[in-house]
Amino acid sequence: METIKANVILDAKGLACPMPIVKTKKAINELEAGQVLEIQATDKGSTADLKAWAQSTGHQYLGTIEEGSALKHYLRKAAGEEKLEQNHPHVIDNQQVEQKIQSNESIVVLDVREEAEFAFNHIPNAISIPLGELEDRLDELNKEAQIFVVCRTGSRSDLAAQKLTEKGFANVVNVVPGMSQWTGATASLNL
Repeated sequence: METIKANVILDAKGLACPMPIVKTKKAINELEAGQVLEIQATDKGSTADLKAWAQSTGHQYLGTIEEGSALKHYLRKAAGEEKLEQNHPHVIDNQQVEQKIQSNESIVVLDVREEAEFAFNHIPNAISIPLGELEDRLDELNKEAQIFVVCRTGSRSDLAAQKLTEKGFANVVNVVPGMSQWTGATASLNL
């Protein structure tokens, strides 16, 4: 395979979400319009994260090449067409979600982390749809339901909440800070 020429290479290997995105934002700001950034990462979720982030900011996601355990993502900086980054306006904290679950309120908890993260530790009865699969699996969710989107830190779930709202889901709330600081009940798959 031909190698893709990148203007700048960013090493984000060994970093977990949201750090690859945080470092990518900083690196892309220093590029000139049209230049290509290669992001080297080991976080399997980084592909979906970077695709969604590029889509929400107007930068062009070119693709990803896998080399062993490393992923090389390629982004092209937008030429004046970048969008102002927006965050999902509806946010709730972990404790408020926990209270809703305990009061048996009719809510849907949507976990958008990768399957492996979900398998080891998740909120009981949460639905697992990794961010990268969300677009293809929207029909598994009820557009009228109150949906609380959770990830590890609130970053990936923010992108998912925006996507759901864009697709006509009316009651979507991002859970911050998410599973990294979840103190409520958890379940794991019988591994």
